[in-house]
Amino acid sequence: MKTLAAPGYWQQACAALSADPVMAALIARYPDAVLGDRGDPFQNLARAIVGQQISVKAADSVWARFAGFAQTVSPERIVTLELDALAACGLSRRKAEYLRDLAGHFADGRIAPARWKKMEDEAVIAELVGVRGIGRWTAEMFLIFSLRRPDVWPVDDIGLQKAVALYYLGGERPTPKVLRQHGERHAPWRTVATWYLWRSLDPAVVQY
Repeated sequence: MKTLAAPGYWQQACAALSADPVMAALIARYPDAVLGDRGDPFQNLARAIVGQQISVKAADSVWARFAGFAQTVSPERIVTLELDALAACGLSRRKAEYLRDLAGHFADGRIAPARWKKMEDEAVIAELVGVRGIGRWTAEMFLIFSLRRPDVWPVDDIGLQKAVALYYLGGERPTPKVLRQHGERHAPWRTVATWYLWRSLDPAVVQY
């Protein structure tokens, strides 16, 4: 992880969000605001695929074996590797296929990080979910933790649902529609609001 600091927009966002009493209290309670930049987009997305549906410890172990076998975790390298060889690193056959598909998208330009700065969030998400094994939630986590976009509101995230229920809805879990409507009050700083709502449920700083 390259950056252990809040993005440049964080203070402005906190000032605006503090008009909401709940957010004002959370912002005051958690001064340890960091949103790490994990660096290489391909490796970050590959890690997300490797880590699906397994524990962090297991994911780290599989990643270490995979990276050691690949030697260079780059799109150009991964597209050359056989699926059976990838599976031998501890990956399921399906995840091996996902990694090859991801590498193919990068290698042939269907995914081009250089374009992202000029693209809206939804356009980046659409590009990412074109990869097998990457759904909307994974794409939104990538926008938050890698691209550090300021206005992402991941309505499918269980932690966000729990926090909004706890602080705003008397404990009643919101439907996606209700959660989406609630998020409008935090725009255009919904990433920052999400971070503080997550932080309030977790004893450690939230990372992905």
